[in-house]
Amino acid sequence: MKKTLIYMLLCALSFGATNCDSHFEELNTDPSRVKADAFNPQYLLTTAQLRYSGSADFSYETWRAQLIYTSTMVQHFATTIGYWAGDKYAQNDAYLSAYWERSYDEQVKNVVDLVELTREKPELANLHNVGRIMKVLIFHRITDLYGDIPYFEAGQGFYKQIFTPKYDKQEDIYADMLKELSEATAALPAETDASFSGDLMYGGDLSKWKKFGNSLMLRLGMRLTKVNEAQAKEWAEKAVQGGVMASIDDNAKILHDAAGGRPTVNRISQVLATSNPENQGYVRWSKTFVDYLKNTNDPRLPVIAQTRNEAGIFGLPNGYELDITQETDISKAPNYDAALSQYSYAGPASFLIDLGAPTFFLTYGEVELLLAEAAQRGFSTGGTAESHYIAGVTASMKTISQYPGSTAIDDVAIANYLTANPFDQANALEVINSQYWVTTIMNDYEAYSNWRRSGYPVLTPVDHRAGVTGGVIPRRFPYPAAEAAANAANLDEAVSRLNGGNTLISRVWWDKQ
Repeated sequence: MKKTLIYMLLCALSFGATNCDSHFEELNTDPSRVKADAFNPQYLLTTAQLRYSGSADFSYETWRAQLIYTSTMVQHFATTIGYWAGDKYAQNDAYLSAYWERSYDEQVKNVVDLVELTREKPELANLHNVGRIMKVLIFHRITDLYGDIPYFEAGQGFYKQIFTPKYDKQEDIYADMLKELSEATAALPAETDASFSGDLMYGGDLSKWKKFGNSLMLRLGMRLTKVNEAQAKEWAEKAVQGGVMASIDDNAKILHDAAGGRPTVNRISQVLATSNPENQGYVRWSKTFVDYLKNTNDPRLPVIAQTRNEAGIFGLPNGYELDITQETDISKAPNYDAALSQYSYAGPASFLIDLGAPTFFLTYGEVELLLAEAAQRGFSTGGTAESHYIAGVTASMKTISQYPGSTAIDDVAIANYLTANPFDQANALEVINSQYWVTTIMNDYEAYSNWRRSGYPVLTPVDHRAGVTGGVIPRRFPYPAAEAAANAANLDEAVSRLNGGNTLISRVWWDKQ
């Protein structure tokens, strides 16, 4: 600014305004500035994918939203750490706001830029359509956690000067996300685009992106079963017709670099393996989760759990703490061994929390289990509920081999498990969605959403004195308090549409009572 003012004054004194105006833009443009036409938008795809796996700000929202809240509420993990509010249904507004803050700042901005910078550029058509799919993936999680959110106007501050975006109804958001998936997936050719250099998920293999887009369409379609089963059927069948994932080679994941430091490591591992030493011993597999696997002699259990307890593998019940004055003190928990303390209970195997472990976004096992439910509901899926169920369980067990350092579960063990635990037609929705819950370990956002949609597995809530829900497992994340100052009118309108207000127990649109 100072340089510009001096230049203008010199012009006025020496040459007059006309001469200065003719060269002002040229002389006041920083020659080192990166212009849009010189920027490779593939970097935005890379950044959006990496940030979707978690913030570079020491796993900020992964720690708070995924681990502290969703992983314990859905009873994959349990902990006695006092500040892990989700295990007791306590309300920590800062933690519940974490995903909103980081996703809009680090994910939405990048993916909206990606879509806008590649729009109407035929040479970047493939990147544009991949960006549209990635945009759905990002907004899908935000709206599932919070409900009505800024969507159509989000990220448009630069392009349309919209700085207080309206909150769109989740029903409208879902309609548009499904439309976007349909159009973008259909537009992609089934080939590898050699020009892609920044795709962490599939390395430019557009045939896999097509299957991923259709598989994501299936997931979104099945989210509608409570509110509009006819539409759920329509979108699920459309996804199948378009071609969904066909093997674990199609799994949507990114690989992390343990040597790359904070920006590139696995975000869950950054918390559980390296952050605060207490997390290594105090975050355990939940008793609910361990008992489910033990009761069916599941071969995954000894692979994914590690324990110091020679008496066996035990899970920590949710809702316990470190306070000897309370009935919920860990010393009063089942299978507690005073000599082992927290290590009376099994934790995640080291390969699951290795800094180089992959982050999975959507897997073939999930897809087959969604198809199993779709078939059970009478949708056309190209198979029976039982055949999809078998394929889903098999894929779930096989996917463990994609973690470096893991122990593969062999075909014999899988076959024996399926023989001992045959598909239960009478309780099909429960067994399918309980397996989905097992399959989505380390992706607790998705486990939490599918549990709210399906109701399975049946979880027994905790009723801790610190809880604010009356012993009810929370159904959504409240909107951040900061929105009341930054976007008050639009926030108020969104809250007015919530049955129960901006609380932990009000429900998002698709989570019909």
